[in-house]
Amino acid sequence: MANSVSMSQSIAGRYAQAVFEIAKESGGVDALATQTDDLNAALHDSAELRDLIASPIYSRDQQARAIGALAERMALSPVLANTLQLMAKNRRLFVLPQLLDRLAALIATERGEVTADVTSAIALNDEQVERLKATLAEKTGKTVKLNTRVDETLIGG
Repeated sequence: MANSVSMSQSIAGRYAQAVFEIAKESGGVDALATQTDDLNAALHDSAELRDLIASPIYSRDQQARAIGALAERMALSPVLANTLQLMAKNRRLFVLPQLLDRLAALIATERGEVTADVTSAIALNDEQVERLKATLAEKTGKTVKLNTRVDETLIGG
């Protein structure tokens, strides 16, 4: 199991590095960041998309057509759209979540950003979020993005 996870991360890493380098050379890192976020949201929100990339019942051609339609609908850059097509052709779409994670990490490093995952018992208000971001930015010397979530089962004290 660990070997297959490592292999998936390796495959995703190579695709991500290539896409990132091309986007960086052409000055398209900001557009790539937006497209990465949008694609990640689509993957999160769509069980059908998750099924498409993971299920072996779909042929390469079916995956390629579906990914092509998705890329067109989402107005993905040619480099990202072509990479997804290549991944479909090579039966590598199953690494899409890892690809998106790696792209997000590369973009964050390029921008000098760090992401903090914050879990709280109640939702943080805007002032709390901003204070937390400012404190973390001061400690790390980087721009901080927060991923917040509420877990009502947490016990404060």
